[in-house]
Amino acid sequence: MEFPTWVEVDLDRFQRNLESIRAAAGGACRVLLVVKADAYGHGAAEIARHAVANGVSMLGVATLHEGIELRGSGATAPIVVLSPALLSEVDEIIEHRLTPCVATLEFAKRLSERSAAHQVTSRIHVEIDTGMGRTGVSDDEAPAFLERIADLPHLSLEGVFTHFPDADSGRTDFTEEQLRRYDAVLSELARRKIDVPLRHAANSAGILSVRDAHRDMIRPGILAYGVYPSANVPRTVSVEGILTFKTRVVQIREHPPGRNISYGRTYQTARPSRIAVLPVGYGHGYPWSLGNRGEVLVRGARAPIVGRVTMDLTMVDVSDIPGVALEDEVVLWGEQNGARLPLDEVAERAQTIPYELLCGMGKRVVRLFLSAGAPMKVVTLIGERRELEIVESGVGPDDRRKRRRIEYRDVRSEP
Repeated sequence: MEFPTWVEVDLDRFQRNLESIRAAAGGACRVLLVVKADAYGHGAAEIARHAVANGVSMLGVATLHEGIELRGSGATAPIVVLSPALLSEVDEIIEHRLTPCVATLEFAKRLSERSAAHQVTSRIHVEIDTGMGRTGVSDDEAPAFLERIADLPHLSLEGVFTHFPDADSGRTDFTEEQLRRYDAVLSELARRKIDVPLRHAANSAGILSVRDAHRDMIRPGILAYGVYPSANVPRTVSVEGILTFKTRVVQIREHPPGRNISYGRTYQTARPSRIAVLPVGYGHGYPWSLGNRGEVLVRGARAPIVGRVTMDLTMVDVSDIPGVALEDEVVLWGEQNGARLPLDEVAERAQTIPYELLCGMGKRVVRLFLSAGAPMKVVTLIGERRELEIVESGVGPDDRRKRRRIEYRDVRSEP
């Protein structure tokens, strides 16, 4: 199977990453895997399925529709919607058995009323803001807020958590103060006899930086996909990148000196140049900012991007790389023939962070899932791609012909 632009997701590496993270947290600690933003661009449905099969207890998303997509793909594990939802989304949250994070009394009351109408009890989590300054309830207001929540019928408080904004900085003093404030809230809740079954605080950076932050459950995100949150975190858990972003050479052109390349005429050849055209651009999520400053791997060597990255196409100079041919594989980040182009280096050149590059890869980019080095599933813009061998009868009884047929099915509609 060949595609113009695709990513390869190594599920064996993913499994090893999960094992390393679980071992670091201890056997009794549960794992909520964050799979928001299409599992950081890796493909949420398949990642979630593989994660749950390998011991992940819960899945974390950011929006209602992300949760519905997982349910539609067959996910039965608890799914926590980590960002605040709208009042108008309450009925769908209940219908799809999602666990919301409650940040206001108004939302809690609506959820309680609609849960009664649906004749169910809804599990909820509450975020304690101990220093993130984003969502949740401030730690000084949290005990009274949770006491009022606990009195509402048809709601079951499952988890109370906090979030670390600075655990990837290389310092732990602020994060440790957050934990102190979080624990003070938990102590007050215990004094008020409010049961908290699950306590969770450690995101990827927290898992790496603060050993005593694990509590009952951890929330790895980017770490599970083999990327460290920053250059400042200690590498206390060994992980491998599970995604390689690839494309192919679709045209090679010989240009004389003085030829302009791409929009804006920002690059001009200074010598006779061999320029390869790649079918990838910012419409796929490959950053525009890499124009004239990024590199790719071709035949295990680095080739510079020349001119601006366009919506659909990018040009690279392969003049110094012998033998480059049409349809050669090109690595945008990852590994090729023993050479590496790390994601964090690409992010630095693009003046952004690895999170943005991963989450920015669009549906145009085919996701090829590998197990034991072989493709096990291919997900495209129009669904899962399947190759079938069709046997057709000919004129005589022994005259049979075989042909290949390609079908697609919507991966969101079936497990």
